[in-house]
Amino acid sequence: MLNQKRPTHQRRNLLIFSFSIPAIIMLGYFIYRKMAPFGGSSLLTVDLGQQYIDFFAYFRHSFLNDPSGILYSFGKALGGEMTGTWSYYLMSPLNLLLLFFPDKILPSGILVLTVLKYGLAGLSFGYLLLQTKSQSGYRVPLFATAYALSGWMIANQLNLMWLDAVIILPLIVLGIEKLETSGRLTTYVPWLAALLIINYYMAYMVCLFIIGYYLWASVRHFTSWRTFFKTTLKFIAGSLTSALIAAFILLPTYFSLLGSKAQYTVTKFKFKFDFFPPKMIAKFFVGSFNFDQMPKGTANLFIGSFVLIGAVLFFVSRQFNIGTKIAAGLFTLFLALSLCFQPLDLIWHAMQFPIWYPYRFSFVVCFWLVWIAALTLQPDFVPNLRQILTVVIVFAIGISYVWLNEKKFSFLSTNQLVFGLLFATLALCLIATPRSKFLLYPFVFCLLMLSELGLNAILSLNNISYVSQNEYELYRNSLSAQTAKVASKNQSFYRVATTFMRTKNDPLSNQYFGGSIFSSTLEKKTPNFFGKIGQPDGDGFVAYTNGTLVSDAILDMKYVFAGRKTSLPSAKSSYTLPQITNKPDVNQYRKINQTATTETYKNQFALPLAFLSSSNSITYKNKTLDPVHYQANWLASLTGNSNDQNIFTAQNFNHVLFQNIKQQTNLTGAILQKQSILKPASITLSFVPTTNNSYYLTLGQNIDEDNVTMTINGKTMHQYPTFRHTVITNVASNAKGKTINIKMQLKHNSLWLQNFTLYELNNNQFKQSIKKLQSHPLKVTNHSQRKIIGNVDVTSNQAKTLSTTIPYDKGWTARVDGKKVKIQKSANYMIALSLTKGNHHIVLSYWPPYFNLGLIISGLTLFVSCGLVALRKLYSRKNRKR
Repeated sequence: MLNQKRPTHQRRNLLIFSFSIPAIIMLGYFIYRKMAPFGGSSLLTVDLGQQYIDFFAYFRHSFLNDPSGILYSFGKALGGEMTGTWSYYLMSPLNLLLLFFPDKILPSGILVLTVLKYGLAGLSFGYLLLQTKSQSGYRVPLFATAYALSGWMIANQLNLMWLDAVIILPLIVLGIEKLETSGRLTTYVPWLAALLIINYYMAYMVCLFIIGYYLWASVRHFTSWRTFFKTTLKFIAGSLTSALIAAFILLPTYFSLLGSKAQYTVTKFKFKFDFFPPKMIAKFFVGSFNFDQMPKGTANLFIGSFVLIGAVLFFVSRQFNIGTKIAAGLFTLFLALSLCFQPLDLIWHAMQFPIWYPYRFSFVVCFWLVWIAALTLQPDFVPNLRQILTVVIVFAIGISYVWLNEKKFSFLSTNQLVFGLLFATLALCLIATPRSKFLLYPFVFCLLMLSELGLNAILSLNNISYVSQNEYELYRNSLSAQTAKVASKNQSFYRVATTFMRTKNDPLSNQYFGGSIFSSTLEKKTPNFFGKIGQPDGDGFVAYTNGTLVSDAILDMKYVFAGRKTSLPSAKSSYTLPQITNKPDVNQYRKINQTATTETYKNQFALPLAFLSSSNSITYKNKTLDPVHYQANWLASLTGNSNDQNIFTAQNFNHVLFQNIKQQTNLTGAILQKQSILKPASITLSFVPTTNNSYYLTLGQNIDEDNVTMTINGKTMHQYPTFRHTVITNVASNAKGKTINIKMQLKHNSLWLQNFTLYELNNNQFKQSIKKLQSHPLKVTNHSQRKIIGNVDVTSNQAKTLSTTIPYDKGWTARVDGKKVKIQKSANYMIALSLTKGNHHIVLSYWPPYFNLGLIISGLTLFVSCGLVALRKLYSRKNRKR
């Protein structure tokens, strides 16, 4: 360790290099790959392109245009609280940088933000090394770069909201080190509080890590048991203080999680290894990452040969006492087991198996290995023969295992193994060489270390494909042009359905109210409801792609955007919006405008956000599992007319042609089996509508694109690919006397026609029922995303329930004529109010539960903490004067 105080300018330069080197390496790579703004590609891939960029667009819109959407948004499916979304995705202060990038060039802002986070990760680790005097000179930015360009960072750069944890972790560790050496919490408390505020999920993992780190640091700095207990009490108090400071976001987030992520908590698990533990060794090789590792793979642990050798040498170095090394060994063993032993893995992920991106906590393992390596590889450290042989044996065993099992690792090639062996050999030779005997030692050290880190980034990221800037911009321009046209003519509340989709978060990014969302913080009740009405749903997403006339009307889908093929001057060829569904029902609506790529239809049957209905909407228990019957029962409960329960009727096909399939009498529930497995097999179903009514086909979850290809009259039948409940698809409308041919081409030897039924809607009865509900609307006089104000006149005892299509949430409060009233549920999902006869003034407002309590706790804690710090400083000054 260096005890001399470094000159300020030298420390500053080392920190500048700690930031600049990883930032420049990654910026250079992005320029080479022609990422926007340096070319036609972008950083958008997987969830960054399908989810996060839409949240960032929503972030900009909320700050710049509509602050009312910060706490609640009707762009989240049919509406939902946003506290959980902010605390998981958007609380990083670095996101403010995106305010300077308009939506059309938002991918460029994301690139700048990504490069900045790489640089800050290096900066924080370099700062830790300098503040603790753990390294000096050129090695500071090198170890900082090894941390910033670790395998975890490269693999997870697309998960931008997680990267703040990598930046802040070294500062929290610095706080622990200062607590151990000086007894002060002034660094630990604010940085832990900051991380808890920025991303509670990653903060939870860091909290688990720092418990183990604190115990190891206590062994390393041990002087007496009295000091240990005193420091431990401070550590506990400081941790609780940080949590209390963050209470304003943690409390409402906790309430949000109770209805969303916490619903998926695993209560039973197996005491087993997820894989053979030595498989992890392969991830220490350069470029050990590809797309297949995202959904299911081992932890990304690459840190470079120099650092890995340094970490091994820590355990045989004489610089540390035996107690420190034993404690470090036990902690390392715990971390290693966490990467492969299911119960520990679950604990790190808050008792939930991660969906994609496994072993998300492994950044703490990378930190730990880089940290102990930095403590070991001091400028004057030269390993002896025993230590060198230990490294050779450990590496020989690891490399041999991977080499012999190369075919088991899809992300590794022989060239990568050769590179790994070469870098490890050169690194060990350099570490074993006394610095004084090699004049070019610093240059070679830097060259080898940075070459390996840079090569890993290149090889790993070259395995990933990205969305082009043009693709993103064309889609956004097409959709935003149409939403702007509608918004300019209609300032009332309405929702929009679309027949195309780039992401399920299109409504958030394009500032309209839709019916789709993809978010890890989505309330579980939302996908449950969507599944019941025949829409695609899953854990964390819903997609309103399969609307019927009935669901469109009830849910206030006042407009439908449909795509049209066109040739754009800015595109090299014709551009078509990505169609996601077939919707012949647009023939029942009125076309009001079109752009080069879209057409807009106005739904004259759409109900308002709130309307008077029968009290049956509150009392009726809709238990059917068939989405068509569910919608019919839902409509009947609103109208109070039991005849509406039969508004859909099952129909037979006029003709069925089996090709290479044994003929079936009853189609619903039948299992189609190929007669000759080597030949293609299909079934063609034909019917001729006898009316201009709407026709729908229900498809069980087994009838998806993995099992069958479907066409209607020779054209692809578009359907959102992922659904776990029976969905409804629109196959005909206004097609009286026209033959409709539905062809199903089997992709496997058999196909189960699960819940496969053709239905006809009685359009005339539907129109009469909807007209009845439209006649008693809530006349909205003012609305924002968290407040609805209006008036309603109750004139009948048969329709005294104000039904809304606002999802029920405990954050909503209702006032009728100035008095707070109890909120009830319609369809066991929507807000409803029981009213009396007469004219009523209605106010519905939203405020996150426990937000006020959290603000009070955070404010008091900050006040008391700042007061104690001020008093301590005042006391210290008085003592110095004496």
